[in-house]
Amino acid sequence: GPTPVDVQDVVAEINDETAAFDGMEVPVTVEYDDDGSFTIEVGVPPTAELIKDEAGFETGSGEPQENFVADMSIEQVKTVAEQKSSDLLAYDTKAAAKEVGGTCASLGVTIEGEDARTFDDRVDAGEYDDVLDE
Repeated sequence: GPTPVDVQDVVAEINDETAAFDGMEVPVTVEYDDDGSFTIEVGVPPTAELIKDEAGFETGSGEPQENFVADMSIEQVKTVAEQKSSDLLAYDTKAAAKEVGGTCASLGVTIEGEDARTFDDRVDAGEYDDVLDE
């Protein structure tokens, strides 16, 4: 049957709470009670959406190993890793950055001008310790 919740109020609150993610897909959960009250839980956008937003492109490459669509700095990778940290399995910034690097590889995004498929090795070698250990 009909719910006692004012849908316009729900939509308005969702719009307010997701304003920072304008243009991105964002997971949202709405729970409501019979008295008309509701709570909204806004999740973190998918890693690919955060990368697209940070690097400034709309669509990943159809051939991500050959045609690259964008390049990200290590600082940008760290920003995305920090935004996603609550959703990732990673235990520290380096591990989170490596997860972001994996998504970059599948989208056709290079990191510091290099193929993202070699990013894990570069992180493990300490190449970005000055940024990722901050």
